[in-house]
Amino acid sequence: MACCDCESTGQALARSAAQRRVLWTVLFINVAIFVGEFGAGLWADSTALQGDSLDSLGDALVYALSLWAVGQALRWRAGSALVKGGIQLLFAGIVIAEVGRKLVTGAEPLTGVMAIAAGVALIANLTCLALLTRFRSHDINMRSVWLCSRNDVIGNAGVLLTTALMAWSGWTWLDLAFGALLALLFARTGVEVLRSAWPQFRLHPSHVQ
Repeated sequence: MACCDCESTGQALARSAAQRRVLWTVLFINVAIFVGEFGAGLWADSTALQGDSLDSLGDALVYALSLWAVGQALRWRAGSALVKGGIQLLFAGIVIAEVGRKLVTGAEPLTGVMAIAAGVALIANLTCLALLTRFRSHDINMRSVWLCSRNDVIGNAGVLLTTALMAWSGWTWLDLAFGALLALLFARTGVEVLRSAWPQFRLHPSHVQ
């Protein structure tokens, strides 16, 4: 029995170490994406790019929380996921506010800059998603991380599609429309994570692994 316990503990430690390695990797990737994409969004005057970059910033914060939560008791891993859900809802509000501001002030996004920035970000986020996929069923902490990365890929692909449609049609309002859709995606993910994490946070004692 003791040997089984030792093996189980060893497996848990190995899994935690693997999770930490991949979380550090995707954290640094997302910080780089945020810096590049937010700067490009300001240059291109694009709400879609700025919203997408905020998602990467949120993910970097999420990954930092997840690094803390790895190996913690189930209650605290669920608590980390609750914070992540709140971050998603916060960014949904920020993007909606930016959409409202630009509806009033107007905007003329630069589609060329948008396409390059979104393309580079898509490649980076696909890398993150591939790294995280094998961990997505481990616990609510890692699943919430994977969901955030999935949203990034959807967001990047959407920005590219929006850019192509804008370049073809000249309809600059599509940038704001996609920004609003991103906000809805953030909100949906936030609610999904909160619904999954809250029962675990409420029901499990802080010492239960």
